[in-house]
Amino acid sequence: MTDYYEILGVPRDASPEQIKKAYRKLAREHHPDVAGSDSASEERFKDVSRAYDVLSNPEKRRAYDLGADPASPGGGMGGGFGFQDIFETFFGAAAGAGAQRGPIPRARRGQDALVRLDLDLTEVTFGAHKEVPVDTAVLCPTCGGSCCRPGTSPRTCEVCHGRGSVQRVARSFLGQVMTTQPCAACHGFGTVIPEPCPECSGEGRVRSRRTLGVDVPAGVDTGTRIKLTGQGEVGPGGGPAGDVYLEVHERKHDTFVRRGDDLHATLQVPMTAAALGTTLQLDTLDGEREVDLRPGTQPAQVVTLKGLGVGHLHAGGRGDLHVHVEVQVPTALDDEQVELLRRLAVLRGEERPESRLASASSGVFAKLRDKLSGR
Repeated sequence: MTDYYEILGVPRDASPEQIKKAYRKLAREHHPDVAGSDSASEERFKDVSRAYDVLSNPEKRRAYDLGADPASPGGGMGGGFGFQDIFETFFGAAAGAGAQRGPIPRARRGQDALVRLDLDLTEVTFGAHKEVPVDTAVLCPTCGGSCCRPGTSPRTCEVCHGRGSVQRVARSFLGQVMTTQPCAACHGFGTVIPEPCPECSGEGRVRSRRTLGVDVPAGVDTGTRIKLTGQGEVGPGGGPAGDVYLEVHERKHDTFVRRGDDLHATLQVPMTAAALGTTLQLDTLDGEREVDLRPGTQPAQVVTLKGLGVGHLHAGGRGDLHVHVEVQVPTALDDEQVELLRRLAVLRGEERPESRLASASSGVFAKLRDKLSGR
């Protein structure tokens, strides 16, 4: 590192006034206007100016006294060893050397894979066996994960002699410091591959498409993830395989709506059937089932069929099927039907119905409020 005190001819404990006086004297002597176009004088003038720039600034002088050269391009320590090198030496390289203790294993664990699994309502209700295609890395069939051409083997690195790291000595204001770094020749593995496998190019694995069989349990829902341990991609160097996660996406059904493990459906019935009562056949996921409507069934009334919903995940039993009745009021009547309805209205005293509001504790809106509040 350049000795700026020596350039100015002042002691290391020189005062700011001494430094300024020495600079003015030398600057007058070597200034190009005084010394002429002599290249040596020009270079000397640059050195004097650089020395004064560092030593006249308290912060730069303090850094220089600690071993840094603020006037250098990197502003680092002398001998190419900067503050970043010091940090890496005491907190990076030293810690890494103690933690690694030997070459890096060439075989490393493979990454996990996330695969989308689309299921319909029947499959999530009862469970299903699915064959899932997966594009991933598998063990190289030629080298078996050794990364070498058949008949060859890895060779001990001649630079680090199998240690995976090399040491170097760096100079700092603390003196000579020993640092440890990964070997650049073998990338820290301690061995080199003289003849890589031609099929996997020394990776120990190749890309392949394969099919995984999975038993999907009943009760899964959109967002549920099924873990297949060890079915992910094989790691570099024939390392252990990662895992596959199948993320469920449930398709919408044309008839049923799922809420939790319960199913909901809407059953449209004629006004006369709702008034007189009837028994209807309903196609469920379990086949046809009878739905009994009592006389006087009201719009939005719910008939529950127990145990016909979705299977409970990791538990026995199933949810329920809730059938919501939708009463259809006829819109096109012939003369005879109109007359019959008028006679019915007369018999029921409804030919001139009185309009009145239902109480807050009854009616469609009350039922909707109770349903939303979970009552």
